[in-house]
Order: sequence, then C-alpha cells, then structure tokens
Amino acid sequence: MIGERLRLVRMAAGLSLRGLAAAMGNRVTAQAIGKYERNESMPSPGVLIALASALGVTDSYLRGEREIALERIAFREKVIASKKEEARLDATIRRRLERHLLVDERLNLATAWDRPTGSPYPILTDVAEAERAAHGVRDQWELGRDPIANLVEVVETRGIKVLSVALEGIDGLTATVRREGKPPLVVIVLNQDAWSERKRFTLAHELGHTLLDVADPLDKDRACRRFAGAFLMPAETLWAEVGKRRTSISLGELAHLKRMFGVSLQAITTRCRDLGILGPRGVANLLRVFAQRGWHRPPYAEIGTIDPAFEAPRRIERLCFRALAEGVLSEPKAAEILGMSVRRLKRLMDDPQASESAPAGVVTPVRRAAAGL
Repeated sequence: MIGERLRLVRMAAGLSLRGLAAAMGNRVTAQAIGKYERNESMPSPGVLIALASALGVTDSYLRGEREIALERIAFREKVIASKKEEARLDATIRRRLERHLLVDERLNLATAWDRPTGSPYPILTDVAEAERAAHGVRDQWELGRDPIANLVEVVETRGIKVLSVALEGIDGLTATVRREGKPPLVVIVLNQDAWSERKRFTLAHELGHTLLDVADPLDKDRACRRFAGAFLMPAETLWAEVGKRRTSISLGELAHLKRMFGVSLQAITTRCRDLGILGPRGVANLLRVFAQRGWHRPPYAEIGTIDPAFEAPRRIERLCFRALAEGVLSEPKAAEILGMSVRRLKRLMDDPQASESAPAGVVTPVRRAAAGL
C-alpha cells in the first residue's frame, strides 16, 4: 500500500493534489491521486512511475512500507506560519529520518542518543544556571573547554539527528520522534539558508531546548541562548583570551575571536555582556557599529564569514560510503538516500574533492582555531 508514502513525499515537495497532477502532465486527476493516498485504489505501474518521476523519487521508494510517527515538534521562538508549512515540515523530517534510520540499521548502529546524565537540567531561579548545564554536557561528552571545530559532527556522533531543511521565518526547531518498541529519537532541524555562524548558535540553542528544564516564570528562550553561549564559548576560555574586565573591544579583536569560536560578532558581544567582561556602554557601542554596517540584517555580511557549507550534516554521506564498502547497501539505494545520481555518487567516492564539503587540505577558520594555527 503506497498511500501514506505517497502523501508524505507529496507534502514534503510542497505540492497539492492538483499540483502533483499538473506535474504529471495531468496523466491522472487530483481525485485519483487522493484515492491512491487513501489506499482506496492502486495506481498502475505506468502511473506509479509517473508519480515517482514528478516527485523526484524512485517507484521502489513509493512502494516501501517504512513509516515514522512524529510525537511532537517544539518550535523555537516563532510558531510555524501555517498549517500547510507545518505539514510540509512534518513530511520532510519523516522522509529525511527514514533515510538515516535505514543506513543505521544496515550498519547495525545504535540509534539511541547519548543523553547526558542528570538532564534535563533544572533551571530554577536564574537563566545563568544554564552555564553549569553547558559545562556539564561538555564534561560528559569529553569536549574539554576548547572551541568546538564542527558542532554538527559533535551532536550527530552523540546520536542526535541533524537535518538541514528550508524553513520559513525560523532558524531551527527540535522534534522528538516516537518509534514503536524503540527509544525515541531527538531531531534538530536547521534552516539550510541560514549563515553558518547562525547555524552553529542555533544548533547549540536547540540542544539547550532538549537538555534544559526551565521553571516558570523564567524565559526558556533566554536560558537556551545562555546555554548556547556557554557551550560554544566557555567562560574560562573566553577570559583567557580577552580578560575578565574590558571597557572596549576592537572589531579586529572580535574578528580573531570569531575565527576561534565560529560564532557571530554579536554572539561574542552578548557573551561578553553575560560574563560581565563588557559593561552596558561597551556593549552599546559595539551594537551601534554593527547596526551602522548593516550586520543586523540579511545577508549578515559580517567580516570573516564562515563557509556556508561548513556546518552542514555530513554523517549520512559518510555512512552511505561505509555501507557501500561493506556491501550492505547497493549503489542505486545509496544514491536514492543521498538524493543524487549513481554517477555523481561514484564520482564523490572516487574523488572526495568533488564533494560540496571543504576540500582536503583547506583549513576553515574554525578548524584553524581548533588546530592552534
């Protein structure tokens, strides 16, 4: 029965029933597609191939039976603009997760995530308590206090699924995915169009939403921002770089700190305020400069912008290569999972520099900082 799978892919593509019928050249009507989705009738082999072609998937994918049920989605800062957009995101997340879980199963990898002991951490009287929570997570995940070179990699290796998706009006969201007879999954979705510095901070912020239990009437969003700042820029490390009390910090110094921590100039300034390094006047002066240079608005063209492709989820690509090498995944299936042609897949396997990730030998700003260069 293809009904649920067809509906899922159609909604992930943002198509209405009529839109899909039009994309097929009106080979069948919207009413007929609706019957396929309700499993009231089955498409002929030719129609199934046409449906798959219009949706950019294979007909074998539409015949699959795997299904993932979303338990809930916790949105950050803003509510999704419309029910249609919410349905599209629901379908997109489930479809992407399905691919990840298939590869995990073929490689016999554990899918439970490494939840730090003691979490969710209670934040009872002040959002500053999120500092201790951030330190606790770093300690349990053995990250030390150095800058984190690739945050997506750190989070993914702890069992949290990170997806890059087009989002409308929000930078990220967190979802808990329920699976029958198995532990729930934690999924963090990042806006694929956001700038890399923002992606890193959003990822840490969403991690805060997962790991903090903020008591009323405290502002949970503020607590998660404090967690993100402490997780990406530990107090001891920042103090060692700039000192504990400053009246001002130049743009040149901020640019060096940005390369070290991989966050925006505004995030560094906010962190300096939170730790009392800069007073209100010093913070206000910097924020005024940022506003004058247009760094508060898209495209956020700050100095020293990080490569947009750097903080992108790459685990699924790496695991597909591993599954191919171990013979537990076919090339056509791996290409389908990665959303590319078999020809491109072979090229990526034979020539890693063809990948969209940073070429071998090129040291990105955050990697350079982490390597002490």
